Amino acid sequence: MGKIIPKKTLMREQPAAERARNYDEVPYGYSEQEAIQEARRCLQCKKPTCVQGCPVEIDIPGFIKYISEGDFQGAITRLKEKNVLPAVCGRVCPQEDQCEKYCVLAKKYEPVAIGRLERFAADWEARKGDASVPSIPSSTGKKVAVIGSGPGGLTVAGDLIKLGHGVTIFEALHKPGGVLVYGIPEFRLPKAIVYREVDYLVKCGVQMVLDFIVGKTATIDQLLEDFDAVYIGTGAGLPWFMNIPGENLNGVYSANEYLTRANLMKAYLFPEYDTPIIQSKKIAVLGGGNVAMDCARTALRLGADEVHIVYRRSRKEMPARNEEIHHAEQEGVIFDLLTTPVRHIGDENNWVKEMECIKMELGEPDASGRRRPVPVKGSNFIYPVDCVVCAIGQSPNPLIPQTTPDIKVGKWGNIEADPQTGKTSKERCWAGGDVVRGGATVILAMGDGRLAARSMHEFLSKK
Repeated sequence: MGKIIPKKTLMREQPAAERARNYDEVPYGYSEQEAIQEARRCLQCKKPTCVQGCPVEIDIPGFIKYISEGDFQGAITRLKEKNVLPAVCGRVCPQEDQCEKYCVLAKKYEPVAIGRLERFAADWEARKGDASVPSIPSSTGKKVAVIGSGPGGLTVAGDLIKLGHGVTIFEALHKPGGVLVYGIPEFRLPKAIVYREVDYLVKCGVQMVLDFIVGKTATIDQLLEDFDAVYIGTGAGLPWFMNIPGENLNGVYSANEYLTRANLMKAYLFPEYDTPIIQSKKIAVLGGGNVAMDCARTALRLGADEVHIVYRRSRKEMPARNEEIHHAEQEGVIFDLLTTPVRHIGDENNWVKEMECIKMELGEPDASGRRRPVPVKGSNFIYPVDCVVCAIGQSPNPLIPQTTPDIKVGKWGNIEADPQTGKTSKERCWAGGDVVRGGATVILAMGDGRLAARSMHEFLSKK
């Protein structure tokens, strides 16, 4: 073991001034030499605590050892034993709160850049151009319906197809990928990467049915007539608003609508595509999470002169990843902290033109453990805006619970499922990801999918 290098190998990225006006991916990724250099920082612990922090149980030291030896094929093969979306996870997982947080090096130095190495291995395979498909066992004769082609659904499909079960994914939209394509911007996760990962599953034998809305096209009960089991991975597509005056004005969007228009409907290519977002010049994005950062950075790329993040707490309490906040700041997003809107004001044509806000101060901690924001009396002020995007959270679409009366739901409309197995109250139905958790992360949805697939396999094997 040589001398420990205390800091991660830097990953080069586009200059902020250039990238704020294009949709190209921000980081360039590691070169082969940079990846080997970073992989050699791994201590190859006998009891790797990093694995405990990974919801999908990747053999982290195993794939990193292959990279350190220059065996990139070995690395991607080891990764895909546990993760069907390595190129996605390497880009959007909050590694700093999961695997890297538990890296032994992190006790004294910067942790190994596990996410960057995962991305490198997946991108190396893509450049090579022939992703190897594992041998699929002979069919068990059992059939599973997966509702939703987001990260959880794709994980369930990948795990079950490799066990010999027939898998069909039903997707409501006209492109597969769920939140990976309609929710995460191109500059953070290129669509081609998601479609490449989906294509890998199709090559493994997964059937993909698009434009199929479960609850409308067919109910869960109708699917259960043809399938042995169902996994519900429909995400959280019902946006929250603040219930303040003026939210029905033109130019006030939910984050879901704003990002879906920009991502899936190609509003950034208007007028070539006819789903425009108003060409706004001064935009306020309400919220402090990753979705708020995505909206703000998208607004810059759509040509805004000024983009504000309006957040009711301080920078310290922001739930967004540090990397996302840092990138937004570099690109010129303005942060209006300890501020919350109280009403939107429209012009004579019912377009939003101003926003009235009030300043906040932090009081005692609330249920989330963060200090509760308290309004400062008499601190109201007004500033001009021509677009407002509300990115304060979302909950599951009520369509499936409404059409499946015997499935138990919580008070926020989330489907209730056993956290260890994903089983719901309905026989032969499992669920996971945001439809159970509310708005959470890609990797947690994948972890739920893995646990559910295990439970479903056990059930199908006994059936």
